[in-house]
Amino acid sequence: MSEGIITASYVGATILFILALGGLSNQETARRGNVYGMIGMAVALIATISGVTGNLGILVGGLVLGGTIGLILAKRIQMTEMPELVAMLHSLVGLAAVLVGFANFMDPERLSHYTGIELTIHDIETYIGILIGAITLSGSVIAFGKLSGKIGGNPMLLPGRHFLNLLLLLGSIGLCVMFVQESAAGGGTMPLLIMTGIALLFGIHMVMAIGGADMPVVVSMLNSYSGWAAAATGFMLNNDLLIVTGALVGSSGAILSYIMCRAMNRKFIAVIAGGFGTTSGGGGGGASVEDQGEVIQIHAPEVAALLTEAKEVMIIPGYGMAVAQAQHIVNEITKTLRSKRVNVRFGIHPVAGRMPGHMNVLLAEAKVPYDIVFEMDEINDDFPKIDVSIVIGANDIVNPSAQTDPDSPIAGMPVMECWKGETTIVLKRGMATGYAGVQNPLFFKENTRMLFGDAKKSLDEVFKNL
Repeated sequence: MSEGIITASYVGATILFILALGGLSNQETARRGNVYGMIGMAVALIATISGVTGNLGILVGGLVLGGTIGLILAKRIQMTEMPELVAMLHSLVGLAAVLVGFANFMDPERLSHYTGIELTIHDIETYIGILIGAITLSGSVIAFGKLSGKIGGNPMLLPGRHFLNLLLLLGSIGLCVMFVQESAAGGGTMPLLIMTGIALLFGIHMVMAIGGADMPVVVSMLNSYSGWAAAATGFMLNNDLLIVTGALVGSSGAILSYIMCRAMNRKFIAVIAGGFGTTSGGGGGGASVEDQGEVIQIHAPEVAALLTEAKEVMIIPGYGMAVAQAQHIVNEITKTLRSKRVNVRFGIHPVAGRMPGHMNVLLAEAKVPYDIVFEMDEINDDFPKIDVSIVIGANDIVNPSAQTDPDSPIAGMPVMECWKGETTIVLKRGMATGYAGVQNPLFFKENTRMLFGDAKKSLDEVFKNL
């Protein structure tokens, strides 16, 4: 394939990627956006492969192996495990950036292709690509561990951690200068290896210091990092498509991280600094379970009766709905209530679940109509008019202490104000704290009723009574 056709294919793939991002910004067009993205990636792969002259057997073998693994994972992974899968895929992008960077650096023809200032620029591109890739790799592995429960949600707050991060940054800059100087003389391997080790440690330390409540921001942040790693690799390889695609992923991930931080009333730097979302058993000034009063338990027949008598119902899903895979029975209850002329709506907090949009995806999978699913900002003022709010496996996003307790770890975080409605029904397995590790005064309010048990089984009973 000629150079002109390859360039034209890259332009076409870029346009398809932009259309994919545009489609993914809206639930109704998300499927179409995915199709655009898949077509764009197919065009990019075909154009790139057509320009390869040697080692085609190895290339095709890698494609078949990678495609098979991806297909198997896509079929086996449950929707509840999607955040962990996304984190692990980010780690693979980081690993690819590191490996490509080292392969490019060890190319015996590198010094003959680049001289003078061109060599310096190329070496800096290689260095930055490996640096961002290594941070993304180790940070994503830690994020996977936290999301899957293999690593605790507690932030690891080392003494002088900010000073340590500053030292790692200054060390990386100093090593970059050494690498560029030694590379021109045919060396540079040792500074590059040391920097890679520092970057891996920095990625581990950065994500370990971030508490459970900030994990949705971490997922979008790592998404951004993976994009910038790809863009840096594109500069290193002189690949325009990789530069543009990486920049699209990097910038969109950064914008999403900003949106998530704004929704949580958090500064991005504060998230990186860590500490939000401890599991110390009460968090800050939060009171213990004993001194907040008694909870009022309710059973499925009573819940069904309350729903039947209601005119306005708000359903607030959380990670517990995902774990119980209760989204389908939630949809059945919704259809039944709407057939009885009950106005049912869904309120989605921006950080509900373990990744951005987690709840929206689950509800879309269950075929809940898009027009009754609302973001927090759209419906939070409506709670005083709500007869029954149903909180399914959520905790931190409906915690009043975010507004009332300035010493709480989640103080200042916008929450769904369901307690302002007539009755709130909370579905939980027990009285355990949420991902941020703080007790929830909502459970002890006079107008709150607790429906204990597995969310899917509890809602099955409610549905039968309806």
